[in-house]
Amino acid sequence: MSRIGKKLITLPEKTEILISDDFIVVKGPLGEIKRKLHPNIEVKINGSEVTVHPKKENLETQALWGTFASHISNMVSGVNKPFEKKLILEGIGYKSEVKGDPAKDGASKIVFALGFSHPVEVEIPQSLKITAEKNLISVSGVDKELVGSFAAKLRALKKPEPYKGKGMRYDDEIIKRKQGKKSV
Repeated sequence: MSRIGKKLITLPEKTEILISDDFIVVKGPLGEIKRKLHPNIEVKINGSEVTVHPKKENLETQALWGTFASHISNMVSGVNKPFEKKLILEGIGYKSEVKGDPAKDGASKIVFALGFSHPVEVEIPQSLKITAEKNLISVSGVDKELVGSFAAKLRALKKPEPYKGKGMRYDDEIIKRKQGKKSV
């Protein structure tokens, strides 16, 4: 039995859930998220409460039961309050800048100077909002999975090194520092 799967998911005001075909759509004040449902998982909507149940009892559906319950819970909370990850860029000469306007040309990108011989450009997904001020980069959006994976993709460009702490790290991440060479 899944403890997370058994919990009721309550819908806040101005939030609605629709189930059509094999998709679940959550609409709220900040936007809309769509996800494909597994055929062995059943979602029941009772007024402002949502419950998730497995259609048959086996090991796979037991695992998927709690997973889909947390996915739906994240979707509901994401369309009401956006998820946010903050990255800190440390190092001399390291900088970031957001270029392009998604309202005008539809595409924007974030450009980094990370100590390489060339600038590093990363395309920003349409549903995410990125701000870059000095050495603080903020990634926010309604989809928790997309926010987390994009922040991890940015961090992977220049991981923090343990000697001087240069690189890109999460806001709440603690880097264990190592001692350098000792002189005699």
